[in-house]
Amino acid sequence: MTTISDHPSLTSIASPFDRYRHIVIEGPIGVGKSSLARKLAERHGAQAVLEDAGANPFLERFYREGRRQALPTQLFFLFQRVNQLRDLSQRDLFSQTLVGDFLLEKDPLFARLTLDDDELKLYQQIFDSLRPQAPTPDLVIYLQAQPDSLIDRVHRRGIPMESAITETYLRALADGYSRFFYHYDAAPLLIVNTENLNPAGSEDDFQLLVRQISELRGKRTFFNMGS
Repeated sequence: MTTISDHPSLTSIASPFDRYRHIVIEGPIGVGKSSLARKLAERHGAQAVLEDAGANPFLERFYREGRRQALPTQLFFLFQRVNQLRDLSQRDLFSQTLVGDFLLEKDPLFARLTLDDDELKLYQQIFDSLRPQAPTPDLVIYLQAQPDSLIDRVHRRGIPMESAITETYLRALADGYSRFFYHYDAAPLLIVNTENLNPAGSEDDFQLLVRQISELRGKRTFFNMGS
């Protein structure tokens, strides 16, 4: 286990894609994973593979109605994610550098929060049949934030469909992510505490994170800037 707390120099920072050709940034709603993935791709000439939540016709109804819309919402996202990853494999994943904002293996944590037992059993059968089509990334970056921070960020970004997301759901989701990544070991993992770090919005913070990615050692690293 490695803990990083100092502030390294911002000079001579290598591209993270010199070491990792496929990076996935993950974390709960509101933590900033899509913004960071997009910025990392733009700055370092990688292809961004981003989830398109707006294309899910069930999502807004799920936020309003909850379990009544949970199964179609979950299955739409599952098939969307698998299709995106399948397309990458068909275009030769290893010939390009990629950064994504979703990890297929985390998909069931949403299902466990929202589906009843029979629906979850059906979902799990479908997921298990599709999972082998997803490539394992070279590095996963897990962005953490306290539930109160996530709630505040979701409210501040003002996406209309997200106005119906409950605090209870966001707290359960943050806990589900913590549990999932506590056990995750399929790829090297960088756990980033975003309470005092904003790599998507701050250039200095972004460069600090890029340096940490380039200098990683071991399978699991914690990056915590402190207060």
